[in-house]
Amino acid sequence: MQLGTRWSVGETPPSAVPETMVVAVRQVEAELAEDGVDASTWRWTLTFLEGRPIAELDDGTAVRLDPLGHARVTNPDDAPDEED
Repeated sequence: MQLGTRWSVGETPPSAVPETMVVAVRQVEAELAEDGVDASTWRWTLTFLEGRPIAELDDGTAVRLDPLGHARVTNPDDAPDEED
């Protein structure tokens, strides 16, 4: 069993985060800065689902590895709207 951890935006991710995910995390953080978002109090949460790492930001943005080992970013704004 692997336990997760947390780190603040702008800090160095834990060593358990694969380099491809670190690059994606840094890109997300750069985009937030470019958009003028104050994420200074936001944190990333690293968890593992079936042995695969998932880094999720406080706003719901997530970075996951696909089956080929590529980092994929999903943004909560990208989710389809639910119809009642």
